Amino acid sequence: MDIQLLKTFVLYGSNCRRRKHEKYLWEHDHKEGKYIFSFRVEDMVYSCTQDLNSAYLRYHCLPSDHSRYHCLASDQSNFEREFARFRETIKFFVQESCITWLDYYSLGDDGDGQLTMDFIDSLLRNLDGLLIEKLRYGRAFMYLPENLETLREKLKFLKSFIGFAILQGVDRKQLIDLLIHVEDVAVNAAKLISLCWWLEGDDGQDCNDKRDEVSQLIHKKINPFDPHVRETYIHVLTALKLSRSLSQALALEKNKHLVVADFIDCLLDIILGSFSSFTVSVNNQMQKLHQGATFLSILHRQQQKKFNALNDEMKDLIGVVVIDTGIVICSFYVNEMKDCLPKETDLALFHLLKVLKFIMAEVASIYSPSSFTFPRTNELGSIDFLLTNLKEIGISEANSIAFPAGRIHTIHEDLEFLRSFLENIAEQCSQIEKLQTLWNHVMEVAYKAELVIDSIVVGEKPECLDTIARDIKLMKIEALKIDDNMIHGSEAQTVTKNSILIASEHSSVALNEIFVGLDDEVKTIIDRLTRGSKKLDIVSIVGMAGLGKTTLANKVYNHPSISCHFHVRVWCCVSQVHSRHGLLTQILCSIASESPDQYQKENEDDLAEQLYKHLKRNRYVIVLDDVWDIDAWSSMETSFPDDANGSRILMTSRSHTLPLKIKLDSKPHHLRHLSDEESWELMQSWIFGQMGCPPALNGVGMQIAKICKGLPLTVVVVAGILASTEQDSWEEVANGLSSRTVVETEHCINTIGLSYKYLPDYLKPCLLYFSAFEEDQKIPVRQLKLLWISEGFVQKTDQIKNVEDVADNYLMDLIHRSLVMVSQERSLGGVKACRIHDLVHEFCVAKAKEDSFLQIVPASNGLFPFSQLHNSHRLCIYLNRAEELNTSRLFFPHLRSLLYFFKKFKVNEYSCIFRILRMCKLLRVLDLGGINLYGNFPRELEFLVHLRFLVITSPLKSIPSAIANLSRLETFIIQRGIRVRLPNSIWTMKKLRHLWVDGGFILPNENLDASPNLYHLESLAIDVSSKSLQKILIKLPSIRRLKCFGVRSRNSTIVLDSLSRLESLKVDYFSGDFSFPLNLKKLTLKHSNHPWSEISTIGKLPNLEVLKLLYKSFLGDIWEMKEGEFLKLRFLKLEKLDIVRWTASCDNFPPIQKLVLSGCRKLQEVPSCLEEIITIEMIEVSYCHKSAVNLVKQIQQQQMDIGNDGMKIIIRKYP
Repeated sequence: MDIQLLKTFVLYGSNCRRRKHEKYLWEHDHKEGKYIFSFRVEDMVYSCTQDLNSAYLRYHCLPSDHSRYHCLASDQSNFEREFARFRETIKFFVQESCITWLDYYSLGDDGDGQLTMDFIDSLLRNLDGLLIEKLRYGRAFMYLPENLETLREKLKFLKSFIGFAILQGVDRKQLIDLLIHVEDVAVNAAKLISLCWWLEGDDGQDCNDKRDEVSQLIHKKINPFDPHVRETYIHVLTALKLSRSLSQALALEKNKHLVVADFIDCLLDIILGSFSSFTVSVNNQMQKLHQGATFLSILHRQQQKKFNALNDEMKDLIGVVVIDTGIVICSFYVNEMKDCLPKETDLALFHLLKVLKFIMAEVASIYSPSSFTFPRTNELGSIDFLLTNLKEIGISEANSIAFPAGRIHTIHEDLEFLRSFLENIAEQCSQIEKLQTLWNHVMEVAYKAELVIDSIVVGEKPECLDTIARDIKLMKIEALKIDDNMIHGSEAQTVTKNSILIASEHSSVALNEIFVGLDDEVKTIIDRLTRGSKKLDIVSIVGMAGLGKTTLANKVYNHPSISCHFHVRVWCCVSQVHSRHGLLTQILCSIASESPDQYQKENEDDLAEQLYKHLKRNRYVIVLDDVWDIDAWSSMETSFPDDANGSRILMTSRSHTLPLKIKLDSKPHHLRHLSDEESWELMQSWIFGQMGCPPALNGVGMQIAKICKGLPLTVVVVAGILASTEQDSWEEVANGLSSRTVVETEHCINTIGLSYKYLPDYLKPCLLYFSAFEEDQKIPVRQLKLLWISEGFVQKTDQIKNVEDVADNYLMDLIHRSLVMVSQERSLGGVKACRIHDLVHEFCVAKAKEDSFLQIVPASNGLFPFSQLHNSHRLCIYLNRAEELNTSRLFFPHLRSLLYFFKKFKVNEYSCIFRILRMCKLLRVLDLGGINLYGNFPRELEFLVHLRFLVITSPLKSIPSAIANLSRLETFIIQRGIRVRLPNSIWTMKKLRHLWVDGGFILPNENLDASPNLYHLESLAIDVSSKSLQKILIKLPSIRRLKCFGVRSRNSTIVLDSLSRLESLKVDYFSGDFSFPLNLKKLTLKHSNHPWSEISTIGKLPNLEVLKLLYKSFLGDIWEMKEGEFLKLRFLKLEKLDIVRWTASCDNFPPIQKLVLSGCRKLQEVPSCLEEIITIEMIEVSYCHKSAVNLVKQIQQQQMDIGNDGMKIIIRKYP
């Protein structure tokens, strides 16, 4: 940064003239000044670098023997000292010579403006470096003015303005005022940057004086809102417009196009940067201006060839419109805006928007504004969400001017009718075009109603409410007509499920299908079919689509041992659409070898009786393949006799829970994925058959097999690709292969699409939401559920009042349907993290885009099309650099959810994120993942009044009181944070459910008695150091999950009895006592420093199931677990404790299922009675004393001796 700053002054000093009363002296004075300046710089740099280089060589060129270490410390110190002196010399030179030079010299007659633009470029690099230091070392650079970013944007604008004016051929005389102004701003910016850069090294009064000087420069010398300056801009732009000729509109070279695009982009920045200051009456016009200006930018930046193909008149008109856009935008600041725009400016804006609309229509082949789009997933659920919001508005905004009570009530009533009507016609829509058309119209009106109503909440005009109410009423009238016609039969149409009559030999898998690996699975299934109880039993194979359930069943079905064991074998393909008649016919045809036609005219009961008679007194095995629901089983159950002869039903299903619905004590067989070796073996068999794979392909073949992630369906699809590929091109296939390549094949699409099609509507958006996350990403379940809830996917039921419990059921349903996989379990078997298979992920991404549900912006070097994202409802952004988003100048007026995931982040791209937020006033969900806010809560967030979910991945210093504007906020999470103080206004945020930060929130204690309770708050991370803690906790009666931080005296006590719903408690750095609520189920302690004698208080908790004692939670060598303690404890974890012996009585030992011992290096003894505990399922020992490891091995052996073969032990030792 020091050298870069010096280079800036060298650039200026080498090209300037001496000033004297605003006139230039003779040429020899100019040359003399340049010579003196250059000589002084060269002399100073040469002298300093010689000393620095000498110190560097001494430091790095020491001998490699032992003597090096004796000299290293002193030479390092010398080097650091020389480096500090080097910096100090540059500082003195810049402040004493260069800054003084600026007052006496000027760039003079910079005819083409290039010197000025180069000077600004150099300043921008310095300013970026300064901003980086400010954000990286925030506290050390606290003195820096907050509006440095504004200065940066102004310098960029001035540079682009000069370039644009010169490109348009402006007369030098007309440009001189602008150049003088720009140079004045640049010179003052150079002074400001140099003052700021070295200000942290000054002390006392000198530092204060320089801070005052910085402030003066910002507010007086570099005022971005000076009306006189704006007049200069308008004067130059007007001159450009008057001097334009048709010849200037001819085809431009690429770099000339970019000059125009850069100028337009800076105008867009002005619109975005001041969007929140526009009055409501101007707001809609400014959105249209932003859209039109964005079109002009894209036209010049990305569509040069098409632009050049336009006729000269159109190109000239576009050039004039660019200038008019600049004039109008600058006029906003010349004229003070109050309730509306001045008449002259308003007319100019009206005319400009009219011309922009004409241009966009004429250039439709380049830019076609997207029609209104809306998500097509779970549409009835979205209406339910709207109805809930309307009900809340009816209460909170009763009789307000914006929302007349009668109008909201009417809209709510009409939408309720339409929702009921759509539910009644849902099954018929696909068969009756008129119904489908009405459905689409109703949904479009409903989404528009939601946008209009939410826009009114943020200050838009309420006039549109009447239009929406009228449109909804018209839809209701149309629905009533159709409903009446349907009642009288004119529109009636019965929707029936078609029977599937497939011969068993056709529906089963071909006998010669390749089967590789899974021999252990085959043996397990055969054993369950041929051994065990003589009673009729059901054996089920469950797993996700494409895992090979049918292939495995077929292998078993045709195994010689099965053929010999059973008298009758039947294969029946059930699938999603079935009828009792069709299924019974399938089975009878297989047994009797008859044609299906023979059974067509017989009724179902007769067929069921015939089947019963055929199977009676025979030992049979019937394969029911691809069963989706219990109806298929229920329709045939009575036809399967139980003669206690070992008959079996073998069933395959994607549902994990279906077998349990059929038989409560059933144990479904969960089919595993193939290993990498098995995948490669299967792939070879498909490609080469008996010939075998050439050895040269083994390496790349295994690489490709690993990409398949053990899913046989993927292996087969990829094998098909490789079979038609030249062998020397396999490397190319391996490099380009992805799950997207595979999922595009028709078979994969149909297979996964079938699972999606038969999901309940309320689960479809939950599954598609997985597309927002990266492939193979482990997704925290708690965060996922909160996102679902905030999006409105989850609704309470009469049976389950807590919405998170409903979300839990949704997730488990998706897991049981084999669409979601568990990647990490909780202590007692719940799901902590989950993911989906790559193929399912690619399907979700494609389906989410197809249904306008969610748009993914992937990391890339290119820009993404504006038209694809303009109407996005949800946007998930994965970018390498924020500049990719900034350059595109996208506008998202309807955006409701925004998830950021930045790979890299540069400080000079920091502001573009929040300029976008200013435009997205309707956001409900915002995750700022990957964005470092450097301790500041962005002011832009204070205006997002619809936010329900907010995640910030950055430490914050404090939260402003204006956060109370977010009255709908339910979830507020700060990841990687420290302690954060909340404002007193937090007590007014009645909808808060989750407040979480790693270091704990400091809740306000001012005027607590008069503050309302937070009745809905369920999870909280809190700093417990407040003296008013007990009063604060009383105001949180619904807490279920609590994390406590903070150091308090050993004698202090925290009473939690008032938290009657508290189930999970984590305590860190608290050495005092607790009075625990009796319903506590999970407790984690760390840094508590309690003696083991005090653990009985915890042991007496009657409902405690999970206990984690972590580093320094308890101190001492011996823990003696007493009788009658921990009666319901099922999970116990001891981590990094200094315990040596853990003893317990065998009487009434806790029913522990999982025991984890980690990092307890001194632990030598564990309770011997663990050998007799029949509930134990797993013991994990990591990095503990070898005595503890040996004891655990003995326990496992003893458990095996008493019949508990399923007990697992996991042992991790130090390397």
